[in-house]
Amino acid sequence: MTSTQPKRDYTIIAIDGPSSSGKSSVARMVADTLGYTYVDTGAMYRAVTYDFISSGISLESDADISTRLSDMTIDLHAGDRGQEVLLRGMNITPYLRTPEVNELVSEVAAISAVRRRLVEQQQTIGTTQHVVMDGRDIGTVVFPSATLKIYLSCDLESRVDRRLTELVTQGQDITEDEVRENLMHRDHIDSTRVDSPLRKAADAILLDNSQLTLQETHDRIIELLESRT
Repeated sequence: MTSTQPKRDYTIIAIDGPSSSGKSSVARMVADTLGYTYVDTGAMYRAVTYDFISSGISLESDADISTRLSDMTIDLHAGDRGQEVLLRGMNITPYLRTPEVNELVSEVAAISAVRRRLVEQQQTIGTTQHVVMDGRDIGTVVFPSATLKIYLSCDLESRVDRRLTELVTQGQDITEDEVRENLMHRDHIDSTRVDSPLRKAADAILLDNSQLTLQETHDRIIELLESRT
């Protein structure tokens, strides 16, 4: 996927990496520290996935996908319990991490029409304010000239532990093997898709947080930003 990036007048921190590497948690924390806007692009793709599941459309039907996207609005707002995602004006935050969405989100995110629609919206957000944006193609496609690019890596077993803890805390009945299988499945799709695959930008800084706490990861990113600015 090619992208024409708008002129950048604001500070943009791009954090890319695989699922459950801690991108969202540290991006949100960094944004809070700096007073920047946090943009969870993964939640946007989850919102589209939820919409497709709810409407029962086929991912093989370009016409159905185009129709659903034509009038789709996704808004991110700060709520009492963190970021809330509104799809066509309805708060769907509680439904974004169900097993059904987890299973299908990588397939939906690989659809070029979906990526074009969301990348355009993400770029618009980044031209109006300072942002911390996490995803899988922020530093390579959405904002290739971001102020600071981080590629956050983490070993598989650490990611399995983190995701399992998150899902169990949410009350989901899921096993460690199921979580591992899902993450491996998503890694494969994210890294091998034709359109905007997950990869480290050439000028991104590799940060392995397998053995780092959330606070330590946050502090390292703040240090890197200060060294750049």
